[in-house]
Amino acid sequence: MTDYDPFFRGGAGASLTDLPVVIGQLGQSLDGRVATPTGDSKYIGSACALDHLHRLRAAADGVLVGMGTVEADDPLLNVRRVPGPNPARIVLDPSGRLDPKARCLMEDGARRIVLRRPGVTSPLPEGVESLNVPADREGRLAVHAILSVLAAAGLRRILVEGGPATLAAFIDAGAIDRMHIVVSPVILGSGRTGLDLRPIMSLREALRPASQVSVFPDGDVLFVCDMRTGDSRHETERTDPGLQLPGQTSALAERPVHPDGDPVRLHHDAGAGG
Repeated sequence: MTDYDPFFRGGAGASLTDLPVVIGQLGQSLDGRVATPTGDSKYIGSACALDHLHRLRAAADGVLVGMGTVEADDPLLNVRRVPGPNPARIVLDPSGRLDPKARCLMEDGARRIVLRRPGVTSPLPEGVESLNVPADREGRLAVHAILSVLAAAGLRRILVEGGPATLAAFIDAGAIDRMHIVVSPVILGSGRTGLDLRPIMSLREALRPASQVSVFPDGDVLFVCDMRTGDSRHETERTDPGLQLPGQTSALAERPVHPDGDPVRLHHDAGAGG
C-alpha cells in the first residue's frame, strides 16, 4: 500500500459498476501545451511533478498509454523515482504496429499487456499478453470495452497516462473518475495541446469538476479533479471529498517545503460552483 492509494478509492468505476477505478494524468504548460511543434516534451514538468507521476504509477495496478505515446517517447512506464511496485504496462495497439523492441515491453517482472482489435496477430515478445478488444466504427478500441477486458484480467486501478488522444477518448466516454493535471510555469506558444475533446456549442456544456488545487515546492500547480462532478453526463454523487496528498497542509500561509516534493494545498473544490 502507498500513500497515494486513496486516489484510487471511491470512484464511480468501483462503486457503481464492475469496471476499474480510472485516474487520468496530464502535464502541460501554462498555455495548455504538452510538446513543441517538433515533439519535444522532456520535460515540461518539474522534478516534483515527475515524482508525483511515479507515485501514481506505484499505486496503480496498471498504467495505460496509446501508440502515439509509445512512438513519440518510448517510455519505460515503471516506478524509478519513488519506492513502490511496478504496475502492469498496458498499450493500446489496435492495428498491431507496436515495435516488439519498445522499452515498455522489456521483461522486468511486471505484466505487459497489449490491447488489439480481434484478428490482429503481429508478433510480440515472449510473456507479453495480447488481449482482444472490440473496435468502434473508426477502428479505435472502445473505451468501456477496454475497461471490461482489464477488469477481467484482474486490474482494478488504472492510470491513463497518455497521450492526449487517449486521454480525450477516455474523458469523452465518461470513463475517468479523477484527473490529475499538472500545470508548469512555462509558455510554449505553439505545439501540441494537452486535450482535444468533442466540440461544445455552449459554456453550459463545459466540464466543471470539483477540484483540489495544490502547489509543488518547485512551482508546478496540481489540479486533482473529480470528474464525476460538474458533468451533466454523470449524476453520481461525489465520494471521498476530503482526499489529501501526503504532506499537504490546510493553509497556504504555512507553505512548508517538503523534501520529498509533496505539494502544499491551496484550497478545495475550486470550480465546483459558479
